[in-house]
Amino acid sequence: MSINLLIQKVKEKSNPTVVGLDPFIENFPQDILKKYPIPDAILAFNKDIIDAVADIVPAVKPQAAFYEQYGWQGFRALEETVKYAKSKGLYVILDGKRNDIGSTAEGYAKAYLTEDGMNADALTVNGYLGFDGIKPFLDTGRAIFVLAKTSNPSSGDVQNRRLDDGKTVYETVAELCAEWGAGSPCGGVAVPYNNVGIVVGATYPEQIAELREKLPRTFFLIPGYGAQGGKAEDIAKAFDKDGLGAIVNASRSILYAWKNTGGDYQDAARAEAIKMRDDITGKLEINP
Repeated sequence: MSINLLIQKVKEKSNPTVVGLDPFIENFPQDILKKYPIPDAILAFNKDIIDAVADIVPAVKPQAAFYEQYGWQGFRALEETVKYAKSKGLYVILDGKRNDIGSTAEGYAKAYLTEDGMNADALTVNGYLGFDGIKPFLDTGRAIFVLAKTSNPSSGDVQNRRLDDGKTVYETVAELCAEWGAGSPCGGVAVPYNNVGIVVGATYPEQIAELREKLPRTFFLIPGYGAQGGKAEDIAKAFDKDGLGAIVNASRSILYAWKNTGGDYQDAARAEAIKMRDDITGKLEINP
């Protein structure tokens, strides 16, 4: 759905965080692995995590690759995960990083962002093909997050290169996203964000601050918090004066918190999700 729905859910929970559902089988509790074959184990684990955090977080973010590696059964587990999360009132950002042009892009858009397909509320997209590869996703009326400055260490190999006008590749992509999203405003004056968001890694705080200043109407999806080293104080500048404008993802640090704390994996995930929420909201400078 539109970015406005995500904003609404963030405000309802007073929490700008998203739990990434990245199933690493080797980190699953043995009880689940003994009880189910792998694709069913993924779904069972996801449902338990969703139950543990649904009243805390506004959204979840399944990473498609972790499901697709198991073929059609993994794809089914992904589809059922999306359905279950939405039944619990959560906004679903599918991390698929899809893109193409023409009828192929339309196929991807229908596959992931329509009721006849996966029915996710939003999708991560690669913008390398330009607007031809963006428009089919926008035509669904749902939100997308385009890769701009990603959290991985080698992102600078391409994203930091400077073009003839002196701008970096990531800066150029981000500015194009603002242009592409200008025709899809959501939320009016009170919530001035559009349906084309960008992905900006928590591991690059200077770029977060730079892009927020330049792109006041662009919503940020911020991976890299927690296990990848991103810190709340580094992320705070992604938000506007109302504590909106960004959502921060953590996956492994929440899903597998039980590996460090012991005890029940649902309780550990819930405690870590609360800790993350309090850590991030505690660093925001929100005007009264």
